[in-house]
Amino acid sequence: MKRIVITGAKGLIGWHAHARLHAANCAAMFKGEPAPFEIVALDHTAFRDDATLQAAVRSAEAVLHFAGVNRAPDDQVEVANPAIASQLADACNTAGVTPHIVYANSTHAANDTPYGRSKRIAGEVLSQVGGSYTDMVLPHIFGECARPRYNNVTATFIEAVIAGKTPDINPEGSVSLLHAGRAVQTALDAVLQGTVGTIKPDARTIAVSELFGLLQQFHAYYQSNIYPDFGDAFTVSLFNSYRAALYPREFPRTLKLNSDKRGTLFEAVKGGGGGQTFLSTSKPGVTRGNHFHLNKVERFLVVQGEAVIRIRKVLSDEVWEYRVSGDTPAPVDMPTLHTHSIENIGGTELLTLFWTNDLFDPTNSDTFADEVLV
Repeated sequence: MKRIVITGAKGLIGWHAHARLHAANCAAMFKGEPAPFEIVALDHTAFRDDATLQAAVRSAEAVLHFAGVNRAPDDQVEVANPAIASQLADACNTAGVTPHIVYANSTHAANDTPYGRSKRIAGEVLSQVGGSYTDMVLPHIFGECARPRYNNVTATFIEAVIAGKTPDINPEGSVSLLHAGRAVQTALDAVLQGTVGTIKPDARTIAVSELFGLLQQFHAYYQSNIYPDFGDAFTVSLFNSYRAALYPREFPRTLKLNSDKRGTLFEAVKGGGGGQTFLSTSKPGVTRGNHFHLNKVERFLVVQGEAVIRIRKVLSDEVWEYRVSGDTPAPVDMPTLHTHSIENIGGTELLTLFWTNDLFDPTNSDTFADEVLV
């Protein structure tokens, strides 16, 4: 078992890192194998007590250093990031460990600004700890559960689109985007493969106006029950980030029912560029699911019987419940990085339609067993 410490575990990239390591442990335990990772997740409070930090890094084989300050007055930002790095370096030295450190640096480190200097100096401090060191230079990170109006243009735009608002946009502006999951996977691969030095994950550069327009298009189509074309990974990641922000209030989603004397017709899934549809039956009292996905777009639609769909954000305690019925078909789409289940709560057999945007691959299922009710 590899002991991995995550600093800044409550932040966007830190939470995604914790979730991915948790997914790997879930996958192993589902197969009856030992969990590959001992995860030590640290938030900012760990840096208030030297003993706590030293205990956390003791015996650590790797540290994913995502903690930092990017939202404060310039004079505070300039000293904060080097100070945090120095605390981590001192903790490692006192504990007598030289873990592989992967540092979430920024493209801004090349700039002579308070933030740029602080990120650059923090990296220099960490590179002297003595173990393997990876300087992971990141652009703008986006992803599920990012905070809007907090140095995250994508999350801010998503919030505005859902609210029907248009923020002030620089028509000449552009941004380089990288999904948090890809950034985290790059960091984990560096640890597992022993990659050192500077690495720069590929990003998607897009005009700021085009980004907002794309999110507007997602929203307009999705309100009409149409998925975008999931032809590339960037679109899937951006759509999943938008879709996660709709929870918990936007579901179930009522479908238009076309009824006459012959019966009823409704459209279950539109768009998406393909994918896979399947049906399942469940006896009364049976629960299916209890798993989550990192990338997969998935829809649950009860067409016969009564059910409750439960969803819980990975690594959290709050559970959302949606009661659905085949009498009034209303889909619930599963947000990525949220574990989910469906339980037959009726007295008859439950018939459910499932749709995903990709074909099931048993060798790479993107499905991680995790009980919703814990």
